[in-house]
Amino acid sequence: MNGVLSAFLISFGVIFVAELGDKSQLMALTFATRYRTWPVLIGITISTSVVHLVSVAVGFGLGATIPTGWIALVAAIAFFGFGAWTLRGDSLSEDEQQRANRTTRSALVAVTVSFFLAELGDKTMLATITLATQHGWFGVWLGSTVGMVAADALAIVIGRQLGKRLPERTIRYGAAVGFVVFGAVLLVEALAELTGRSGWEVVTESLDHHTGAWIAAGLGLVTAVVIGLSRRWARAGARRSSMRTGVGSPAWWSQVLVGLGLLLGLVAPVLVGFDVIEPISWFSSPGWIVTGAGVLLLGLALVLAALVQIGSARRKGGRGLSLTSHGLYARVRNPAFTGMVVATAGALVMAPTAIGVLATVLIVVAVQIQTRAVREPGLSQALGEEYAAYVSRTGRFLPRLRAPHPERTRTDA
Repeated sequence: MNGVLSAFLISFGVIFVAELGDKSQLMALTFATRYRTWPVLIGITISTSVVHLVSVAVGFGLGATIPTGWIALVAAIAFFGFGAWTLRGDSLSEDEQQRANRTTRSALVAVTVSFFLAELGDKTMLATITLATQHGWFGVWLGSTVGMVAADALAIVIGRQLGKRLPERTIRYGAAVGFVVFGAVLLVEALAELTGRSGWEVVTESLDHHTGAWIAAGLGLVTAVVIGLSRRWARAGARRSSMRTGVGSPAWWSQVLVGLGLLLGLVAPVLVGFDVIEPISWFSSPGWIVTGAGVLLLGLALVLAALVQIGSARRKGGRGLSLTSHGLYARVRNPAFTGMVVATAGALVMAPTAIGVLATVLIVVAVQIQTRAVREPGLSQALGEEYAAYVSRTGRFLPRLRAPHPERTRTDA
């Protein structure tokens, strides 16, 4: 009995500490923002029990022969699928009880399968195998299972608190991003296992300035199309601004500069890909390409979140002009423009050229013209004191860090 208790306590402590900050704990937090607590916890318990039972068996004599590389590859594909599934949302029937039952079942299956795949070959499995070679199998199995469930339950508590404070749409997008990130991490791990080299070595060998340029061009094109479609959806049925939009007006110049900036921004990486021009050498390493891609996707996510918020608000408020001041707009007046500039900067980092720098400058200038000379004067004229009060508590492109001087309440942020 003392041997079982000793194995339990040692395994519990080792696995609990190993799980803190591990991807499995982050997975639990992500699932907890989408589903109820008990199916998530049951799924974690089932998958953990099975995986750690396998680990104990391996530690007792099967040997470490599990092909973790292929398992990680399957897990990566599964996580990409979970991300798409989360974005699509659940298909609901009219009967509320059947809907709740189906949601519970899908949550239980998703959590169980994803944790099972993610834990095979993970450090907690390897730690359990090691513990099983030195202590009794039952105590190790029970302690490692309880330790991991306890650590993930801690993440679930945090996730449930976030779920009470964040909008459902924001939670869904955040969960989808989390699944994709987990899939990418597992994909890198799979490449490392299958090639015998570190994931970063595989990435650096594949990402030269040609590949980075073509990726930048592809992401840039997709970003432009997605933003264009989302902007059209967000503005559908909205009342047109009373500001002049003819040739030579600020709105006209803003549109011309954005169009020219987007064209140059797409042409620049294509020219790099065809070796017509060379990128700026200081920023041509694979690390900068990966960083730029992350910044570009962050900017795209910010633009989409802002457009979804304002489009949803306009549909609820009808055709009349109303002020959107919740979500991202609670702290920033133009979050979509902020995201556009961030995405442009990310594309520039991926394929840094003089043409790309010019494109970025043009878009920044266009954004300044659109906000300072078109959008904000139009809203101020239409909404009056309501918009002036909104300006006093928000920033133009970034959150306001301090209260403005009373004399500047109606002007810049």
